[in-house]
Amino acid sequence: MRERLRIVIAEDNYLVREGTRHLLEDSGEVDVLASVSTAEELLEVVDGLRPDVVLTDIRMPPAHHLEGIQAAHSIRQRHPRIGVVVLSQHSDATYALQLFKNGTEGLGYLLKSRVGELDELLHALREVAAGRSVIDPGVVERLVDYRARQTESPLRMLSEREVDVLREMAEGKSNPTIAEALHLSESSVEKYINTIFSKLGLSEERSVSRRVTAVLTYLHDANGPTTP
Repeated sequence: MRERLRIVIAEDNYLVREGTRHLLEDSGEVDVLASVSTAEELLEVVDGLRPDVVLTDIRMPPAHHLEGIQAAHSIRQRHPRIGVVVLSQHSDATYALQLFKNGTEGLGYLLKSRVGELDELLHALREVAAGRSVIDPGVVERLVDYRARQTESPLRMLSEREVDVLREMAEGKSNPTIAEALHLSESSVEKYINTIFSKLGLSEERSVSRRVTAVLTYLHDANGPTTP
């Protein structure tokens, strides 16, 4: 049996906070060490309890702006071994890029609709706990589409099928999973991936986490996307 994850939840809505806590605890894979309602409380309990992962809303008191993202940056700076998953109602890629602006390691960005999909939520928590990165498929779609529309974007060098593979790869999927999703052979997927990395000038590193990081880093345009 896998070791249970020790997590802290930050969410200002009491019902959402408690519902999420019960959902995760009932899975048998998570111990919720604390649940708080503000970014200030979050930083205090993280310093004291040193959880494996933090699950935080993107907006919290006092300003209800980007407190969750700001807290994520502070936590990763102070405690590099603690992973952070930020939950948001917004698929706007701008917010995700703000989270990943200093790097992607140990960070995840999921839409709040994923909270009800327990397996996906647990997967995200374990990925960031292991120092890897996770990004919601809906946000990946926005990122890729934004870059593809740019006149000077290297994505314009990719074929339509290569962009399809890139989207799947950016979600952290393995080659067999990509092959199944796109109805391709695994050897074809590997060839597409090698071509993608070659066209984009990226490493051919085959580690899933490094591939996600490479894609996200590439998609992180210096100016960031405009709000759709």
